[in-house]
Amino acid sequence: MTTTPTTTERLWSVNDVSAFLGIPVGTLYQWRHRRIGPRASRVGRHLRYDPADVRAWFDKKAA
Repeated sequence: MTTTPTTTERLWSVNDVSAFLGIPVGTLYQWRHRRIGPRASRVGRHLRYDPADVRAWFDKKAA
């Protein structure tokens, strides 16, 4: 039986992503509206980002 190791990294808030990318929070909301930024999901009324998705999006843009 093969098991996949699970790492439970905390999801990032808009403020976390803003700090990581060094951009204003408003820019993230504009990107989400235009569907050009990193993928985000709603958790209740809160917007959350998977850190791995943000890093992958950044790496793709930086290349």
